[in-house]
Order: sequence, then structure tokens, then C-alpha cells
Amino acid sequence: MIENLEKEALAEVMLAADLAALEVVRVKYVGRGDGLINSLTRVIKEQPADKRAEFGARVNQAKLNVEAAITAKAATFGKVEQAKTLAASAVDVTLPGREPARGSLHPLTLVTDEIIDVFARMGFGVETGPEVESDFYNFEALNFPDDHPARDMQDTFFAADPADGKPARVAHPNNPDKWVPALLRTHTSPVQIRTMLRKKKPPVRIIVPGAVYRNDSDQTHSPMFHQVEGLMVEDGISFADLKGVLAEFARAMFGAKAGIRLRPSFFPFVEPGAEVDVSCFLCTEQSRSGCRVCKGSGWLEILGAGMVHPEVFRHCGFDPERTQGFAFGLGVERVAMLRYRVPDIRLFFENDLRFLRQFA
Repeated sequence: MIENLEKEALAEVMLAADLAALEVVRVKYVGRGDGLINSLTRVIKEQPADKRAEFGARVNQAKLNVEAAITAKAATFGKVEQAKTLAASAVDVTLPGREPARGSLHPLTLVTDEIIDVFARMGFGVETGPEVESDFYNFEALNFPDDHPARDMQDTFFAADPADGKPARVAHPNNPDKWVPALLRTHTSPVQIRTMLRKKKPPVRIIVPGAVYRNDSDQTHSPMFHQVEGLMVEDGISFADLKGVLAEFARAMFGAKAGIRLRPSFFPFVEPGAEVDVSCFLCTEQSRSGCRVCKGSGWLEILGAGMVHPEVFRHCGFDPERTQGFAFGLGVERVAMLRYRVPDIRLFFENDLRFLRQFA
């Protein structure tokens, strides 16, 4: 009987197709309690006295033989599974490598870097400043009157005190006893003031790239956008120098045949002031007959500029009778929209990879 059970068990071990089937065989024959071979140990005492030792030895040997066969079979299954795993994860060194996906600079960063490079070649350094500004640097020192619309919360984001939610205030730099509102800067011009206050005297030749904030949002306006401000203060600076710098910038950004025109305009911090247009590079260069982009005029507005107002110099400690300079400011998004023919400014901020990959 013992030999027959052992043969049956070994036969089923050989036929087991997987570890689950092998476990069924183990429980059936050598499992504790009800295993067919294992249960024979209970009847050893029923055997004749002179046969008990031999019977017990045969039962134990059969049990050991079946357990050894099960262990060997399980090891075989393990090797098969390991081989499958290795095959699935194996690296074929003869295959060409997979190049990882590479990112790219944002189109606004590309345009900003190009603008900086153009002015750097003309001798302008780069300055930066805080985006949370005081009313003094953002408005007062730039000759904005107290009743100017930009000082209204409908046009400017004023900071709130986290403790009580009331408008946040900071100390006036020239009068510690006076407190002025804190706000998100509406232009990069405050850095002009900070730079002139730090340098204390000419020459100053800087550009200021950075983010600015205004309470405005539609197809062509964003509550957060980017500017590049420029300032040159040196002896003998004139409006002709301003025009020459901007003409060189237009040719560098929009082509050697690009021209500019200046139209009188008002800005509190310059006098005289001008809106600056560049000839439409999408129109036929010979005729400049106009197109949909320039609305038939043949010109595209890109920035504002002018000679620094004497009041601005006074706030910075410069003598307006002896000091002259010019300033200009352009919107990076505006230049990028014209350069890449982007119809909606919001595309720059939606992080749609289908859009951004076009500039990679």
C-alpha cells in the first residue's frame, strides 16, 4: 500500500502543470492531518510489534521522497518564471538607444532672451527688482498723480495684510513715518527708480525684463504679462538717441528693412512721450499696402517711449537741469504674438503642449 501511494504521488507531481496544481498534490499526499501518506503514521501502532519499526521507516521514506519530488518540481517552476521575467526585461544591446524626450524654452522666454541680446550688444546691462512693490516706486516716484486711474483697485492689484485682510502698507523710503500701499507692480519702471537711487549719478544704461500685473483679461490682455523696460541716462542724451536705439532694435528683431515711426503720446514719467510703431513685416515690403494684422495701416504698435520726466529725476536725487535720459517699455507678449502670429495671448499661459512644442 505504501509503495502504491508513493508511486501515485510521484506520478501526480510529474503531471502538475503549475505551482497551484503542485500545492494540491502536496496537500493530498503529505499534508498535515489528512495527507494520504502522512496519515499512515497513525496506524503504525496497529501493526504487529515486530513490523512496526519497518512500517514506520517505509512511511517516513515515502513521505521524504514525495516532499523531495515536490521541492524539485517547484524549483523547476521557479526557474521557468525567472527565465520569463528576465526575457521580458532583457536589454538588447544591439538595438539603437532611445533618446529621452527633451524640453524646450517657453516662447516668451525665447523672445525675452532675444530682446536682451539685442540691447546687450548696444551696451545695456540687465537689472531686476521685486514684483511686490510699494506705491512710492510704482507710482509716486514715476510722477503718477494721486487721482490717476492706475491707482484704482479696478486697474491695479493691491496687496492685502494676511492678518486682517485690510490693504497692506509699507514704509515710505524717504519718510519712515509715512506708510504707503503695497501692490503688484503694474510695469517694470520701478526698477528704474531703484537703480537710479542706488547709482546716485549718471551714467545709467539698463534694461529690465520681468513680469507685471494689471487687472485686465481678454483675448489680447492678461492679468499677468511680461515687459522689458529700458533706461539710458548719460550726458548729452537726446530724443535722436532714443530713436536710433529703437530703430536698431526694430531691425534686429523684425528684419533689416524694418522701419519705425513715433507718434506723440502721454506717459506720466516721460516728457515728451511717444508711441512707437514698427513697419508691418507681414505686408508686402514694397507697397506696405496693409494687411489684416496691421489693420491696413502698414504699421504695428510695439512700445511706448520718451525722455525721462524731470520729476522722476528729482525723486531719484538727479539734477534735472543737468541730467537727460530716455526710457522705453515694450510688452514681450506683444512682440511674441507678432513674431509667431499668435492670435490669442492666453495661449502663452495655458501650458498646452501641442502649442508649446511648435517652438521647440
